[in-house]
Amino acid sequence: QVQLVESGGGLVQPGGSLRLSCAASGSSFSINAMGWYRQAPGKQRELVAAITRGGSTTYADSLKGRFTISRDNAKNTVYLQMNSLKPEDTAVYYCNADVIVPTGYLEVWGQGTLVTVSS
Repeated sequence: QVQLVESGGGLVQPGGSLRLSCAASGSSFSINAMGWYRQAPGKQRELVAAITRGGSTTYADSLKGRFTISRDNAKNTVYLQMNSLKPEDTAVYYCNADVIVPTGYLEVWGQGTLVTVSS
């Protein structure tokens, strides 16, 4: 079984920065695309950013220039650097991965990490 564990969330003031990490663990797996989603109170979950194994990236249009996704394939870890944070960035941030296991393909989600942007 493959698990994703996020870290790095917390309380930050408007204009501040946070770096989220998400590490995959398990046995006999490899990972294709990884991504970050977020869900604000009362809203649907939305894509923040995604990155392929080769490093190609996709961002939500509204977040381009402030958020940067990256990954370390050797560590099975994906990162999200968030700068110039705004109160509307407050949400639970979820890590997602497309995983290949001996029996096929899995889509795996982390448990989420809360980011609160407030003064």
